[in-house]
Amino acid sequence: MNASRTAVVTGGLSGIGAATAARLAADGVTVVTLDLADGADVRVDVSDAAAVRAAAERIGAADILVNSAGVVGPNVPLWEVPLDGWMHTFAVNVHGTFNTCQAFVPGMRERGWGRIVNIASMAGKDGNPNMSPYSASKAAVIALTKSLGKELATTGVLANAIAPAVIETPMNAATAPDALAHITGLIPMKRLGRAEEVAELIAWLASDRVSFSTGAVYDISGGRATY
Repeated sequence: MNASRTAVVTGGLSGIGAATAARLAADGVTVVTLDLADGADVRVDVSDAAAVRAAAERIGAADILVNSAGVVGPNVPLWEVPLDGWMHTFAVNVHGTFNTCQAFVPGMRERGWGRIVNIASMAGKDGNPNMSPYSASKAAVIALTKSLGKELATTGVLANAIAPAVIETPMNAATAPDALAHITGLIPMKRLGRAEEVAELIAWLASDRVSFSTGAVYDISGGRATY
């Protein structure tokens, strides 16, 4: 059955997105990567709603949507955050997720089956110091997913979010060392997560194996999560 399914993975060329694309392909899913980088199946800026709609028209039917494109944003106290840094973080992390869901959900509803997995963060629950734009944007992704899950609950389309703790990815390699040390120190397992570990959870949420869960947030945090 998976052989006939198509997954769209944003941020699909690096980190969690790349690991997810490989994991879904191993399940026989046809994967279309969306990314700004060269080598993506479709090069698109997810924060550009018109570009996302045009990409969706070119791609056609998509059964699975994984929103992995994201940025960390400024690593400074809130009162030092530049306005353009705040806006850019929300443009990618929140507006990007909204844009792709709005573009692909109608087709899923029409076909009566779909799986949406939005990548939030433990920062969206706990609030990481010196990362207020990122933390606030990921909280928005959680709330968006909860609303969407309820809206789609009787359609056969499931929408869930995952909340990773810090994962060893190129994105986090750009995080300020002190901020990275702080959030790694919060993990009881005392190590970073691996993108492949996150991809395994996403693959389950993108499959028929999940059937009675929507609008939920799944922690993958090495024990950091407290609620």
